[in-house]
Amino acid sequence: MKGMHRLGLLFSTTGPYATIGQAMLNGALLAVDEVNAADSFPFTFEPSIADPGGANPAYARLAKSMLIDEELTHVVGCYTSSSRKEVLPYFEKYDGLLWYPSHYEGFESSENVVYTGAAPNQHIVPLADFLLKRYGNKAYFIGSNYIWAWENNKIMRDAVLAAHGSVLAERYVPVGDTDLEAIVKQILDYRPHFIFNTLIGDSAYAFFRALRRAAKRAGLDQPRDMPVASCSLSEPELAEIGSEAADGHISSSVYFESIDTEANASFARAYRRRFPAQRATSADAEASYNAVHLLARALKAAGSDDMATVRAILSQVEFDAPQGPVRIDSDNRHSYLTPRIGVSNAQGGFYIIFAASQPIKPDPYLIWDDVRHERAPRSANLRVVK
Repeated sequence: MKGMHRLGLLFSTTGPYATIGQAMLNGALLAVDEVNAADSFPFTFEPSIADPGGANPAYARLAKSMLIDEELTHVVGCYTSSSRKEVLPYFEKYDGLLWYPSHYEGFESSENVVYTGAAPNQHIVPLADFLLKRYGNKAYFIGSNYIWAWENNKIMRDAVLAAHGSVLAERYVPVGDTDLEAIVKQILDYRPHFIFNTLIGDSAYAFFRALRRAAKRAGLDQPRDMPVASCSLSEPELAEIGSEAADGHISSSVYFESIDTEANASFARAYRRRFPAQRATSADAEASYNAVHLLARALKAAGSDDMATVRAILSQVEFDAPQGPVRIDSDNRHSYLTPRIGVSNAQGGFYIIFAASQPIKPDPYLIWDDVRHERAPRSANLRVVK
């Protein structure tokens, strides 16, 4: 008779970035199914699912309820860094473990978080090197107004300035804002070598459509003349953008559905069978899928769901993920992942144009990268939890 572990899944399947939230939940649920069906695990997962609707106060309320009322130890969840920052104090106060399955801006390491998405040296640093070598050093930044965009733009700005370039403008809009025509007009007036996009969700989809329309009216080939580069654009989002504007965009990621391995092909087939209405896989789905599988392996190795015991065993756990081998770094509880760069196509996928030869050690504080780029100190974000 198998034992049972209750597992919190905290994803926004409604709200301004619902497409990503649904993909993340899908990936986690697929992994739960696989763990529950495998004879090699002496337990099953019983998921407890909550939808914060993209609202940070709801994330905090639901996370606190999972930890206190439901007495959960492990929660896989959050997409935005603002939501992670919102719940983190509760995981630290009530000694839970958040498995955070999203690429993010770095500059954080908590004993109560396992980071299964890409750290900045695994997505933005290779993207900056690629853009500056391929396109030039005049950049335009546009992003959603929260920490993901702020910190990534600091990193990209450092790289641009180190290449003796310039940032022509840096613009932010509220999450979910789709009134972007004035910004698009400014971009066409400035004609940057590339646009670095840190918009998320509905804002990003509206921006891609508006920029493509405006470029076409101006007689420009937007992907060639003003390429847009992102660290978050994924396959399900290309469908949201629409076929008229989804091709030719650059994305830096550790996973694309077009990775040509048997492990990835198996993952994609299983995903389509389980979620026929959401056919495309993505880095977001894969990161949450990996999180559940890594947790299952850690629980099996630890023989307990006690957070301290699981945390102590993390660096000994490895998973043959769809992207390739994934394991947790004992130094910072981030993941060894394989950086890649892709260009979107009209078929709703990505052509992979660069892939690292092996998984890269995570460097969330860009300590090693400071050898190349001098960086200003960053202040801590502190708040009291009641």
